[in-house]
Amino acid sequence: MLPAVVKLCCGISYPHLRSMSGLQRTAIAALGQELAHMQRGGWFPLSEWTSHMRWPLGRDSSDAGRGDLRPIHLREEELSYVRQGQDSLKTALEIVEDKDGWKIEISEANGDLIYSKGLPGARKVFRLEAILDATPEELYEILFVKVEEMHQWNPNISQIKVLKHVGTETVVTHEISAETAGNLIGQRDFLSVRHSCKRDSCIYLGGAATQLESLPPQQGFVRAQDGPTCIILQSLSDKENSGKTHFTWLLNMDVKGWLPRSIVNQALPRAQVEFTRHLRMRLTAGPAQGGER
Repeated sequence: MLPAVVKLCCGISYPHLRSMSGLQRTAIAALGQELAHMQRGGWFPLSEWTSHMRWPLGRDSSDAGRGDLRPIHLREEELSYVRQGQDSLKTALEIVEDKDGWKIEISEANGDLIYSKGLPGARKVFRLEAILDATPEELYEILFVKVEEMHQWNPNISQIKVLKHVGTETVVTHEISAETAGNLIGQRDFLSVRHSCKRDSCIYLGGAATQLESLPPQQGFVRAQDGPTCIILQSLSDKENSGKTHFTWLLNMDVKGWLPRSIVNQALPRAQVEFTRHLRMRLTAGPAQGGER
C-alpha cells in the first residue's frame, strides 16, 4: 500500500495516465498547449510541472469535473519547497512502514504507545500510536490549517509563523519552542517545510528542515532540524470508534547543541506524550480556541 500512497501523495504516479478517459485526455492535451506558453514565458520547465499536477483520484470520469486539473503556477523557489515536502513525506512514510527494529519505549495507561528504533548514524526516531476523539479532517484543521494557533493550546511552543504558502498543500514555517520548566532540551527554533496529502480515509502530514535566506539562524536560539517526519491521520470506521482517528506520529529530530544523546532520547518521547495530552485538551475544548497564554 505504501508505494501507491507515496506516489499519489507526492505526484509521481504516471501509469494512471494510460487509463484516463477520453475527456480527461482532451483536458490534458489542452493543458499541454497552455504549458507551452507558460514555458516560453519563463514560469518553469515542462519536466518539473508534471510532478505537481493534481490528478482526480476517482475511479470514473465523473470525478474529473470535480478534480482541479489546472496547472499550479509556481516559481522555481516554490517548486523546491514542494519537492522538499513531498520527499520528506515519502522518506518518513518509508521509515514508518519498515516494521523491523521497533521496540516499545513508553506505554501509557490510556493506551498510547511510543516505539523507537535506531537509524544509521546512531540517531533514534520515535513513533507514537494513539486513538484521538476527532475526525482526520478536524485534526488536519488544527495541526496544518491553523498551525499558527498551536501556541494557544500547547504551552511548549512560543510561536509558529507561516512564512510562505505554496498552494494549499505546502507551507514554510518558523517555530520557536517555549522556555518551560523541566524542558531538558532547552529553547530551540525550527525552520521547516510542511506538506499535506489526502487520500481515501487518510490524511498525511510531512515535514523537514529547510533553509531561507531571509531567515538565517537567530541569535539566542539553537537552530534544530526536524525531519523527515510525518503524521498519519487514519479514520476509524468501526462502530466503537466511529468519528475517531488512529494517530501515528513519527518524530525524527536533531536538536543540535551539545546535549548528551541519552538526554535527548529521554526527552523526545516525553515531548510526544506531552504534545498528545495538550492536543486532547484542545479537542475537548471544542471548535473555539482558548485564550492566549
